[in-house]
Amino acid sequence: MFGTTTGSRRLTLALATVTALALGATACGGTTKDDAAEESGSAAAGKADPQAETKKGLTVAFLPKQVNNPYFTTADKGGEKALRDLGSEYKEVGTSSGTDTAGQVSYVNTLTQQQVDAMAVSAQDPGALCTALKQAMRNGVSVVTYDSDTNKDCRQVFVSPASAEDLGRTQVELLAEQIGGKGEIAILSAAQTATNQNTWIDVMKEELKKPAHKDIKLVKVAYGDDDAQKSFQQTQGLLQEYPDLKGIISPTTVGIKAAAQYLSGSKYKGKVKLTGLGTPNDMRAYVKNGTVEQFELWEPAKLGALAARTAVALESGQITGKEGETFAAGDLGTMTIGADGVISPGEPTVFDEANVDEYDF
Repeated sequence: MFGTTTGSRRLTLALATVTALALGATACGGTTKDDAAEESGSAAAGKADPQAETKKGLTVAFLPKQVNNPYFTTADKGGEKALRDLGSEYKEVGTSSGTDTAGQVSYVNTLTQQQVDAMAVSAQDPGALCTALKQAMRNGVSVVTYDSDTNKDCRQVFVSPASAEDLGRTQVELLAEQIGGKGEIAILSAAQTATNQNTWIDVMKEELKKPAHKDIKLVKVAYGDDDAQKSFQQTQGLLQEYPDLKGIISPTTVGIKAAAQYLSGSKYKGKVKLTGLGTPNDMRAYVKNGTVEQFELWEPAKLGALAARTAVALESGQITGKEGETFAAGDLGTMTIGADGVISPGEPTVFDEANVDEYDF
């Protein structure tokens, strides 16, 4: 169970508010974000103070897209360490499925009722969580999204792994180089509703329209729902449906590992190229056995740490989420909030046989 935060910023929610949460309706009682801001002069009122003292003793809950997913385990541990360093408490809740949007909504509502100070959420769907997240903010909870965003008015800050443009473009460039700039390719994504996946895929499609990639044809986007078995089967299906396939991009850590597993035990090993977003620990064996030449990823622990530090900065009144605001993010340096409340810890790292053993995540 989560502890209750005391103080003027949080009033015990009345029964009407609890009912409203269950129904996804507008709040009818309790302390609102604006009321709390007026009382405390906090960031919610649009009065960010980058020199404000960093609050301690906060409770920040992480809600990943999928618990027990190695990627999110690493990211959330980064958030846990950052919160410990800041003198605050870390919690993690979530579903075991990467497509259980109803489950995510339920967790957001529960966290709001439990009066956590802030939550960091990786959204399975861009709109499904909006009503619940807006309710949370009205009740004084700071909301940060990380890895996968909601609609921008449903949170204060989105901590993006890297810019969508960089991620979409570089994955196409990696595969184009490996297939000699020509041939049929496919994309193996996560869920059809995954905000980050769809954003990156849109960038990939635009990148493929450039003259440099005129001889590359995207034949299909398949969806493995961040489920290892389904992603494995989708890879098999792609190769059966498109026997001339030259390469696959999988912008999901579950998908790329499952695709590599299938390719490594098939006649396509070394012939059908595979790249995308994966962790070094998941992909090391496939790099060393010749199934995969190169893949990329940001460091998920840094992503989680930045999400945690952003949540604390919001609660401390150092930022509001407006473009141009800055705050100190520990070892990550000074962060500047960009357009639409988006920040990023940096560019992705490309992994290959030469450097994959240098990383452990």
